[in-house]
Amino acid sequence: QVQLVESGGGLVQPGGSLRLSCTVSGGSFETYNAGWFRQAPGKERELVSTITSSGDITYTLDSVKGRFTISRDNAKNTVYLLMNSLKPEDTAVYYCRTTSSLVFRPNDAWGQGTQVTVSS
Repeated sequence: QVQLVESGGGLVQPGGSLRLSCTVSGGSFETYNAGWFRQAPGKERELVSTITSSGDITYTLDSVKGRFTISRDNAKNTVYLLMNSLKPEDTAVYYCRTTSSLVFRPNDAWGQGTQVTVSS
């Protein structure tokens, strides 16, 4: 059973940076595609960025292009999300997810999420 643990969130001022980490246990991480999602208060969860098992970035949300970068370290079973030039509208709970499929499926596991708050 795959388990995911996110970390690295916190309170940051506009224009600041954070790096989120997601450590994955169970299964064969190096074979999984992965992604970061976020959910802001009162809004639906949205996909932020995705990366293949070999490290190719396949999707980035338009509103974060040029500011957020997804990456992974298969030796550490970890997926990262580097967030620069943060804006108040980036405030959300950020979740990571992995899948052995080409697309995320309903039964793919979620982490518990990490809160990111961008405020002065």
